[in-house]
Amino acid sequence: MSLLLPIEAPKHWQRRRIQAVFHMYGGGTPAKENLKFWGGEIPWVSPKDMKTSFVSSTEDTITEQAVASSATRIVPAGCLLIVVRSGILKHSIPTAIASKAVSLNQDIKALVPIEPVDTRYVRYMLTGHEKLLLTVWRSLGATVESLDSERIKQSTIPLPSLSTQKAIADYLDDKTAAIDALIEKKRKLLDLLAEERTALINQAVTKGLDPTVPMKDSGIPWMGEIPAHWEVVQLKRKWSIIDCKHRTPEYLSEGFKVVSTTEVKPGRIDLSLVSRLIGKDDFNDMTEGSRKPQFGDIVYSRNASLGAAAYIDTEEPFAMGQDVVLITSKRQNQLYLSQLLNSPICTTQVNLACVGATFKRINVGQIRKTNVCLPPREEQDSIANYIDNIDFRFTSMREILERQIGRLQEYRQALITAAVTGQLDIEAAA
Repeated sequence: MSLLLPIEAPKHWQRRRIQAVFHMYGGGTPAKENLKFWGGEIPWVSPKDMKTSFVSSTEDTITEQAVASSATRIVPAGCLLIVVRSGILKHSIPTAIASKAVSLNQDIKALVPIEPVDTRYVRYMLTGHEKLLLTVWRSLGATVESLDSERIKQSTIPLPSLSTQKAIADYLDDKTAAIDALIEKKRKLLDLLAEERTALINQAVTKGLDPTVPMKDSGIPWMGEIPAHWEVVQLKRKWSIIDCKHRTPEYLSEGFKVVSTTEVKPGRIDLSLVSRLIGKDDFNDMTEGSRKPQFGDIVYSRNASLGAAAYIDTEEPFAMGQDVVLITSKRQNQLYLSQLLNSPICTTQVNLACVGATFKRINVGQIRKTNVCLPPREEQDSIANYIDNIDFRFTSMREILERQIGRLQEYRQALITAAVTGQLDIEAAA
């Protein structure tokens, strides 16, 4: 039974079932333990390879023996590949065209043309109606996000003449390439901004703000030289490190917030991210003594978001959940320390402490032994303000670039949709 998709198209365009135009083939995974199956000349496509418009090389390759001895199969160049099982299907449907003959993972389906068709056009058509197809093709009740292969095969799509398909695909190849190149430039700018921000912060927390001061060897390889009047101390010498209560409270629909590793990110604490709530009795127990987070304290993660330090700049009460610690001092600048803890000087120490561990975490004793640069309090204040200004400036620049990327992506999608539904006069637009 045909599944008519509500896709606009000129009346003279045909509407064809995918099954009538393509054969659909699936794949499989050769036995991982058989080394004779792996490392051959045949590309083996899995969802992680579906990041480009055309696929010719893959992370994993297999041998002819693997094809003969497993559920995978080889599909020809020019066929359309679709991811049908992956978490990414929550928001998008990755598609690509095979530039050469490839084999398939079980999470990929290949549409191999039965009759002459431009698979580039079909790919653009699917991309232009991605949100609709995610709704129509989704497999209900699946434990992993999946598409229903039968619904894909039974769906009807608008299919103009082959010459029109080619004209639309050629036009979109040209236009989307230009848009993608511009998006890539802006993403590279984002990367450069992040690198520059990290370099400026690392310079400030290890060298200070005065380039003329005498320097000395810190005695720590990754720290290098520091101002001669600074100290290098273990965290426990100047700060109190207070562990959380190692128990799981009863979570409720309303009450006091509980901050765990998920919500601890470098920078300032964001309690709007917190979803776990507890009652008053649990809150009082988990914040008894010195465990109640205060304005100016630092929540530090020792698992999951490992080594992240979140500065508390709110009076809103909350409790510490599992695998975080509270770092506090009345004499030192806590904002400076949070910036230092999130810099490579300290994250390097965390990574070294975790080398060889299969489950990455750091214990309270290791945190207490973390080496930090300690300038006089006045310099801590100046550095903290300087880094705050850097963060404000770089955050503003990042947000501008991200908005520009978002608008370009929206324009790209709108252009594709207009072209594959006949709303755009390709000859006039070209």
